[in-house]
Amino acid sequence: MIVFRKPIPGIERPQMEADVVIVGGGPAGMACALRLSQLIDQHNQQHPDAQLTKENIYVLEKAREIGQHCLSGALLDPRSMRELLPGFEKEAPLDAEVSKEAVYFLTEKSKFKLPITPPPLRDHGNYVISLNRFVKWLGGKVEEAGITVFTGFAGCELLFDGDRVAGVRTDDKGVDKNGQQKANFEPGYDLRAKVTILAEGTRGSLTEQLIARFGLDGDRNPQTYGVGVKELWELPAGRVAPGEVIYTMGWPLTTKEYGGAWIYGSRDNIISLGFVTGLDYPDPRVDPQHVLQNFKQHPFMRKLLEDGKMIRYGAKSLPYGGWWSVPPVSGEGWMILGDSAGFLNSQRLKGIHLAIKSGMLAAEAAFEALRAGDFSAARLGAYAHAVENSWIREELWPVRNFHQGFENGFFHGLFHAGIQQFTGGRGLHEKYASHAGHRRLKKLATLDGDADPRNDGWAKGDGKLTFDKLTDLYHSGTKHEEDQPAHLIIHDTNICSTRCTQEFGNPCQFFCPANVYEMEESADAPGMKQIHLNPSNCVHCKTCDIMDPYEIITWVPPEGGGGPNYDGM
Repeated sequence: MIVFRKPIPGIERPQMEADVVIVGGGPAGMACALRLSQLIDQHNQQHPDAQLTKENIYVLEKAREIGQHCLSGALLDPRSMRELLPGFEKEAPLDAEVSKEAVYFLTEKSKFKLPITPPPLRDHGNYVISLNRFVKWLGGKVEEAGITVFTGFAGCELLFDGDRVAGVRTDDKGVDKNGQQKANFEPGYDLRAKVTILAEGTRGSLTEQLIARFGLDGDRNPQTYGVGVKELWELPAGRVAPGEVIYTMGWPLTTKEYGGAWIYGSRDNIISLGFVTGLDYPDPRVDPQHVLQNFKQHPFMRKLLEDGKMIRYGAKSLPYGGWWSVPPVSGEGWMILGDSAGFLNSQRLKGIHLAIKSGMLAAEAAFEALRAGDFSAARLGAYAHAVENSWIREELWPVRNFHQGFENGFFHGLFHAGIQQFTGGRGLHEKYASHAGHRRLKKLATLDGDADPRNDGWAKGDGKLTFDKLTDLYHSGTKHEEDQPAHLIIHDTNICSTRCTQEFGNPCQFFCPANVYEMEESADAPGMKQIHLNPSNCVHCKTCDIMDPYEIITWVPPEGGGGPNYDGM
């Protein structure tokens, strides 16, 4: 019997009172904490007789160390950081300022350089960064400012008082695979908070709880996603200059799929190399990790990477739905930030600056709520109002229909993108319809051929240019406590071995970039395969939660401290 990770019921839990709890220590959460600290300091200097305290403001981060689970390409648009910390460039870990760009369209054997770089992909003035190192630096600023950051604590359940979010329950530690308490068992804390701020990143588990409880997505487009699969490479000196940016589109994706690659030149002869595949493809055999491996076999890439060495690996999902998919971002006792809210510009492939700005605006609303002693939906609605009147909306409104335009393929998407460019983002319709990515998967019986040819000839990799999933996974530094309940909840495993096998060929084997899901011969029913989970492989990308065609997989946080180690990523 598989036991899945959930809080043990009926036990007494320690209680902590908090003013503000921020769940997630990424760029949004850290920016929120730092801005809130700044505002409290300013207030206390101006009002010595009406002091506010920072002692009851907490950041919960599920990773063992700040920044350890943070992964992105990454290019930083400095706009929001210049508002948060003027002059930040003098001390932040910035690897290189972008000085050169190129965009290529690839066929299987050739490449065509676009004569003009499209405006959304012009990155001069942005910075190549390691998001891991950047967030670690930002987290240090937060701690220096007097805000407590709890690392290794996952928020696993929202606490409610009627229709008000009243805080967060953290994960129980020391629970074995069978759900029984081990000798080192420690119950999770109930953090009772006046304001709960969700900054969990893409497809946050608490955010999903909140959206489901209150039907926050009822009048929104369903959120759509992409998954970025990334490798860091060390190349011979001079191969790619620091600050050089290369984008590609086309091969190895077909015209029915959406995505593309990035190559960012960093310092010390390191490049960030990755491929984003839109998680709304029709062929259930598409494998994003294999797409990256195929991409590296293109003559252009083979030459670029020759005599280089792959040193790190990771994967992360990102929200593509745009403005029409953003849920209400505030309510009774709660706010939602960054990727959890869907603040990402899919046309520019950037969201870090939007996450930071949303954290700043939420901090300003939380500060006013603390000052007034009012944590109602009306008071915290100042955050939603601020977003509507900020440059977040100014940036996202013109691309509100961008990704939806690609639902019927690459060339249709280019047509719609062109129309939208001339109509301020409207296109042919004011609001383009959208469909959840998993609903676009087609059954095998409707597809041509016996297998996706991109899955042939690469499976084991050559160990130099291409790698199988387990080799890549090793380079992610992923570690979990083995003896714990599974954090990947399959609500009906019978579907996996019956309907899904016959209808879709078990796409979990393909879409997971970490080999978490395997179909093995059943010992009880010869000739039938059954699902086998390797939850300790999980890199927390949440692609399974997004792309399962039957919506029977739910990702929840494992025991706090477990997961990838994206050092330098």
